Amino acid sequence: MKLADHKATLSFSNGAPSMELPVYAGTIGPDVIDIRKLYGQTGMFTYDPGFLSTASCQSAITYIDGDKGELLYRGYPIEQIATQCDYLDTCYLLLNGELPNEGERNGFHKLILNHTMVNEQMQFFMRGFRRDAHPMAVLTGLVGALSAFYHDSTDINNPEHRRIAAIRLIAKMPTLVAMAYKYGVGQPYMYPRNDLSYAGNFLRMMFGTPCEDYVVNPVLERALDRIFILHADHEQNASTSTVRLCGSSGTNPFAAIAAGVACLWGPAHGGANEACLNMLEDIQASGGIAKVGEFMNQVKDKNSGVKLMGFGHRVYKNYDPRAKMMQETCNEVLGELGLENDPLFKLAKELEKIALEDDYFVQRKLYPNVDFYSGIVQRAIGIPVKLFTGIFALARTVGWIAQLNEMIGDPEYKIGRPRQLFTGSPRRDVPTLIKR
Repeated sequence: MKLADHKATLSFSNGAPSMELPVYAGTIGPDVIDIRKLYGQTGMFTYDPGFLSTASCQSAITYIDGDKGELLYRGYPIEQIATQCDYLDTCYLLLNGELPNEGERNGFHKLILNHTMVNEQMQFFMRGFRRDAHPMAVLTGLVGALSAFYHDSTDINNPEHRRIAAIRLIAKMPTLVAMAYKYGVGQPYMYPRNDLSYAGNFLRMMFGTPCEDYVVNPVLERALDRIFILHADHEQNASTSTVRLCGSSGTNPFAAIAAGVACLWGPAHGGANEACLNMLEDIQASGGIAKVGEFMNQVKDKNSGVKLMGFGHRVYKNYDPRAKMMQETCNEVLGELGLENDPLFKLAKELEKIALEDDYFVQRKLYPNVDFYSGIVQRAIGIPVKLFTGIFALARTVGWIAQLNEMIGDPEYKIGRPRQLFTGSPRRDVPTLIKR
């Protein structure tokens, strides 16, 4: 951190002495006021529900400028990463801080693709789940269970253990997600193939069967790879903060990532694209395109309780840069599969048109976000809605690991301990019990 040449002064209207607070400047983005000595000097905490104005850490991994609609991975714009790199290149970048040269790239790709198999006992562990269990429930259990199968890399304070755990998690997550899907539909598991790409291998494990050879469609392979890239990291969001907080206790990397998977499950976070597709299906069931205008009017009515899912973003006050990339991919996939006239996709296009042209949505900057397009792409590929969040978890695993490693390597890191504003009953005595 770089100390700014000015300080902040905190004054009180009750006559208490004022306090000077250091100000630190990042490479880009807002400065931060250092309040670490606030409680010691004043006996007070700050109050910031949702941590919307609080920097919980210093990080050099991902930067977002919501007003400009900018997303940088290690300084590189997401638009350049998504068009010039593949997902494993992106993984290398997030983990190491720089893009790989040719030798590093070949070595890293080979390392990941050679570790995609999971312990055979994981198949028997799967049998403890109901067939109709939500894939995220299964995935949370499977990721946490990795620490039981790979306990030679569970010391979070050992850099080599963290490196090995990182490789294992990135390599095995596609296998675990595909296993969760296959188990739910009652099909045999497909073992990974080291001669396929990361995304191509996942497609085969998802949709291939032992009955015939599976041929990877390059358009779908490229689309899935782009989904992985665009979801690889997104700064200090809820699941990333969960991984950091969990890891701050010294727990093993697999447990910390399992905590991230559990947090991502929520509909306000990783489940957003699932909620978006459910919304489209509800509109389709109630009348389809003919009812879009009526639905959008309900969205505008604050008293209706109807929400427009997949539009707008908590961080981006401009167009989500990831959405632009996914819009291109969406059109490519629908064209490749001949689904331009599919009723649900036509409905989605009509919603998109209204949101981009209607003054109500334009003024509020409720543009289609990445969840809107990625949900459409995944459904077109054949991925069931329930598995959307699992795909997100697969992609985000590298971001979680990079953030966790960065935190452990930070000499200032401490176990997380948020404070509170207590509003319950003050101290009181238990009343004398009436003897019977």
